[in-house]
Amino acid sequence: MRKYVTAQTSIAPLAVFRVLFGFIMTVSILRFALKGWIHALYVKPTYYFTFYGFDWVRPLGEAGMYALFLLMGLAALGIMLGWHYRLAAVLFFLSFTYVELIDKTNYLNHYYFVSIVSFLLIWVPAHRAFSLDVRRRPSLRVDTVPAWTTGIFKLQLGLVYVYAGLAKLNPDWLFEALPLRLWLPAHAHLPLIGPLLDEPLTAYVFSWAGALYDLTIVFFLLWKRTRLAAYLAVLAFHLTTALLFQIGMFPYIMILCTLIFFPASFHERLIAGGKTIWRFMTRRRAGVLVRGAADRAPVSFRPGRRASLALAVLLGLHFALQILIPLRSILYPGHLFWTEEGYRFSWRVMLMEKAGYTVFRVHDPATGRRWEVPNWAYLTPYQEKMMSTQPDMILQFAHFLEEEYRRQGIEDVEITVEAHVTLNGRKSRLMIDPGVDLTEVKRDLRPKTWILPFTGREESWLTHR
Repeated sequence: MRKYVTAQTSIAPLAVFRVLFGFIMTVSILRFALKGWIHALYVKPTYYFTFYGFDWVRPLGEAGMYALFLLMGLAALGIMLGWHYRLAAVLFFLSFTYVELIDKTNYLNHYYFVSIVSFLLIWVPAHRAFSLDVRRRPSLRVDTVPAWTTGIFKLQLGLVYVYAGLAKLNPDWLFEALPLRLWLPAHAHLPLIGPLLDEPLTAYVFSWAGALYDLTIVFFLLWKRTRLAAYLAVLAFHLTTALLFQIGMFPYIMILCTLIFFPASFHERLIAGGKTIWRFMTRRRAGVLVRGAADRAPVSFRPGRRASLALAVLLGLHFALQILIPLRSILYPGHLFWTEEGYRFSWRVMLMEKAGYTVFRVHDPATGRRWEVPNWAYLTPYQEKMMSTQPDMILQFAHFLEEEYRRQGIEDVEITVEAHVTLNGRKSRLMIDPGVDLTEVKRDLRPKTWILPFTGREESWLTHR
């Protein structure tokens, strides 16, 4: 246990991890801004689907949101350069997480992963080598750190991969090759591999290989003899997913983050290469980057007893939650992909193809008047698309409509919904009990009894292919 927790190890892997994470976050935020997504997702909508318990998180207005993203980008740059690192890590974690909590419409597993990694970065001395902080204050520099400072990132990556693999052990993925059997033929036009992607057998191969990859890759990365081959598998897996699916920066984030499994000597060579490039760019002599580096004895980072105890409690709680949160879905009855109760924050990645449409019907008992709600008047097309397949968002929107009509002077309306949903190629069917007045349903974490049952054995369109 000492080897993995308190034993001193080179700081190089931690410093490289900081640089690479800060770099990919800086690029991601620039990409997000240049694509116009700040306005499209956090300024343009008039209604936001907040997370349960976080209704107080609201967008900050157009100027405020652009300022928040500017702060986030500067903080990511600060992490990469190790410039006022602690402050940068805290600001990045808070700003990024705040933005992600504004609207669950935009929830992605890799956004959740970014929040977690930035939270962990707050508590490690990743700036005490190869950083502007060390250049500004050479006394900060250390050569070794406790093993836990890099181990926590390996453990977090391991949890992500293993839970993603366990989630793939379901009948649709293993025995029906769904949803890949629906998605891969869309790429049949690609040169060379296109015809293969149109074959059902390819979907089965991809499904089983993906599950095997997620369940085992971390163990192969940890073992010296298989590490290089495992990393080549990481490259192949994530570059393939980047080519075939629109999953943004996630493949590149994982490709860079998994480098932390390589030994210190590998990262020390990367740092030496980085210093050479820096000297070439600035025309400086060797040894100038860190003044007096060659004349000093190696220095170790050793947090005090109280700090170590506090960190142990904090990180122990964090990883306990990381283990338990993905398992909460077992507390809910029904088909997980249908109800989505306990689906988020559980590393279930690309497991289903779900589509649907919803019609909200309003009844004013006082006048007897009935009408249908024009969803487009309140939601963006993307919000409506995401809401139409997720019961908790449907309930939230119904409650919003109730308040909206109350503001218009129409009290105590009844709101029902007709929600037709198709899951993994099965024929569309009603997801919500159309006889339930959703204004009378409380929004909480209890099982949603107003979701109609789904067995997973419903007739599929694929049976007629």
